Order: sequence, then C-alpha cells, then structure tokens
Amino acid sequence: MTPNILISRLNKWQINLFRSCLLISAFMLISCSSDSGSTGGSGTKSTTPTNLVVSALVIGTSVQNPNGDGSGMVNFNISATNATSYKILLGNGEVKEVTNGVFTYTYTASGTNTYVVYVSAYNGANFISTSASISLYVAPTALWSDEFNVAGTPNSNYWSYDTGAGGWGNNEAQYYTNRPENISVSNGTLKINTIKESYLGSNYTSARIITKGKFSFKYGTVEIKAKMPIGGGTWPALWMLGSNIDTAPWPACGEIDMMEHLGNQLNKIYGTLHYPGHYGGTGDSSNVTITNATTEFHIYKLDWRADFVKFYVDNQLFKTFVNSASLPFNQNFFLIINSAIGGNFGGTIDPNFVSSTFEIDYVRVYN
Repeated sequence: MTPNILISRLNKWQINLFRSCLLISAFMLISCSSDSGSTGGSGTKSTTPTNLVVSALVIGTSVQNPNGDGSGMVNFNISATNATSYKILLGNGEVKEVTNGVFTYTYTASGTNTYVVYVSAYNGANFISTSASISLYVAPTALWSDEFNVAGTPNSNYWSYDTGAGGWGNNEAQYYTNRPENISVSNGTLKINTIKESYLGSNYTSARIITKGKFSFKYGTVEIKAKMPIGGGTWPALWMLGSNIDTAPWPACGEIDMMEHLGNQLNKIYGTLHYPGHYGGTGDSSNVTITNATTEFHIYKLDWRADFVKFYVDNQLFKTFVNSASLPFNQNFFLIINSAIGGNFGGTIDPNFVSSTFEIDYVRVYN
C-alpha cells in the first residue's frame, strides 16, 4: 500500500468520525431544547408538572345538606404528573404548602360561604396552577356567652369595671362606677343606669364593663340583644378594642364599634372602625335607621373575618369593611359595654334628663 492511498483512507475515516460526532451533538441539542424543564444551579433538570387535578369533597353533603354537615371539613385530593410539592391558597386568607396533596382542612367561619381555592403544583421552579370553588356550611360554635340569668352583679369571671370620669378623652359628662345603682343583673338582663347626680366632681354616673384579661378572641360573630336608653345626650355602645392596647396605644390597637346610638339622633345606629389614619371624627363609619330602638330589643351583630368586617341590625347588613393583613383587625380583641352621656359624640344633654337604662339581654360570640 502506497503512502498516498493510506493518507486517503485515513482522511475518509476522519471525515466519517467527524460526521458522526456532528449527528450525536445535534441529537443531544434537539433533545435538550424539546424538554420544557429548567436547570437549577446544581445542574439538576426539573420538568414542569402536567395534569393538575383538584378534588375537594365537603364532608357530610346530602340532598338535605348540599353544603355539608356543618363541620366545615373538606377532604382535598390534589395530584399532578411530575409534581414534587403543592401550594394551596384556601380562599380564607390561609395558605398551605404540602408535598402530599391528600389532606383534610377545616374551615371555621360560620354560615354558608363560598371559597375560591387556588392550587399550584411545583417541580423545582416550574409550576402549573388552577382553581376550584367550594361552597360549604359551618354550624356556629359558641366560643363564649353571657345570658345575664343570674341576678346580682355582672359575672366577675367574665367582666371587670372601668371606673372614672371624662370618658378617656371624649369629654363625657358621667363618672363610671361599679355601684349597683349604676349596674346590675335582674330578670334576665344586664342593666346599666345613667343617673343625673353629683358624684366625685361629675354631674352624672353610669357604668362600663370590659372582658379584658378574661376573654378575647380573633375573628368570629358577635350577637348582642339590647334596648337603648332614652334621652338627649345618651350614648350607649357595644364595642371592642385590640388586646394589645397596653403596648400599642389607641388607635394602633384598633377599635371596632359594632353599635353606637345617640339619644339626640333617635333610632340611628352607627357601626365604626378606628385605626391609624381613620380615628376619632375620621373613623370609617356607616349608619342605618331602625324603629323603636329605645322601646324594643334588637339584635346587633358583627361578622368579623380576615377579609372583611360586616355590621348588621336584626340581620340587615348595613356596613361592609374590607379587612387586610396591614390593618390591626387581625389579632385578639376584647368586649366593652357602656353607656355614656354627653361628650364629643353624645352631644348636648337634655336639661330635663333624670335617668335612663341601657338594657342587654345577652352577649354571644361564635366561631
């Protein structure tokens, strides 16, 4: 074999080898580009999940109970091809992150509610998402109540007294006492008596009781059945303050006035929220006019949740406030019942006023 023939054969062999390498490289390049996944810093390739399926079964559904048995329990079964984890926004402000999509969750907001649940299935940084709507009923569960069925003084396990004059900055005319003349329980109701009398430098007396340090709660429904006092200048209120008031002074602690009535604006019921930027005369307030506020009992209700606060009188909605994580209405609050007279909001006192009674049948707090 001559040297020229050897060189020619070597060149053909090298050319074929080069062509083979090109084909292999092209195949690898095509394979990589057809994969929808991404490569992390570790060099490990991840694939975007597919076939995301969300099943949400409300426990106890039937023809008679289409929205469940009232327990609020939902069995979730979430799956997706190539998913390694799931993130679920449950529609009530709560977020759940799991590696196993089979779990049970219990909703707690009472009543019949519809939640839009958003689900994302992840594999590394890759994900797909979908949503599902759930309607379910949660039976109210009593967290706390006072029916005022035991005659005498208010239950000391539930209530303590705020005493003093001036109304803590509201320029009110009364002195709050803990005397039985001003506050007592009889015939199944709590009675707060506002009296025109000279007492420790004030011309009127009344009472204010609070559950601070004894009972507080975060989110729920409050119902109070009450009959308003009569007389120009009277200012009864059913309200709540943030339990952190000692470390976050008002208005940073937040205030929810579920009911205020003014004797000078007969039958007009106010619902108001106070918080930084909206307090005092600039509180976020609405009102509704009812009938017979001073002669009949009415039910004043507050529905307080992570995403809203709603105010009702006799189940008539009259105010909806949009709540959010940036506001102080996402912590424990305690209850307050009082009857003031005069002051910044109560206004001019009728010179013929002698006494009047704010009467409360019950206070009930549900989940």
